[in-house]
Amino acid sequence: MMTSYDYTRRSGVEEITWARFTQLTRTLTEKLAEAGIELVVGIARGGLFPATAVACGLRCEFFPVRLTRRVKDQPTFARPIWQVDVSAQVADKVVAVIDEIADTGETLVLAAERIKQNGAARVVTASLISHTWAKPMPDVTGLVSDALVIFPWDKCVYVNGAWKMHPELEQALKLAQHDSGGFDAKPISA
Repeated sequence: MMTSYDYTRRSGVEEITWARFTQLTRTLTEKLAEAGIELVVGIARGGLFPATAVACGLRCEFFPVRLTRRVKDQPTFARPIWQVDVSAQVADKVVAVIDEIADTGETLVLAAERIKQNGAARVVTASLISHTWAKPMPDVTGLVSDALVIFPWDKCVYVNGAWKMHPELEQALKLAQHDSGGFDAKPISA
């Protein structure tokens, strides 16, 4: 059983604000428009944020899938497992499959393979952020960074009546603190 992701490979800290998220999803949307995307598949949970924004920007159909290593927000499996499968609506369509981050690249590869098996005409992989070590790299990415990436939807969690920094991020930041240039790790207020 995995207890955490390998955060020792990260170099520095990259906090994505909602404004930066908007810029990155616009970049993804523009690049994916060039590919003639007809349908977007978003990988739950985090990938639903950029996938929904891209689908809205392209004014195309959107379907979620759940392919994850986590159970109740805890890294549990060494490899991603299917929890919500691909819609039959992908048949004969040019499909973008989108996740929030390509770390190993494995989740996007597995999702793209399943979409192809379900009859898609073509599949384009995309991620908001990609690490340089993702194999393979997504076809389209908003930003390549090997930093510890903090997304606005993951920064804080509601625990026992209070907003607190996500415990997994808190531990990862301890590893990255010396490279962060004084990163402010205080949780946002409610």
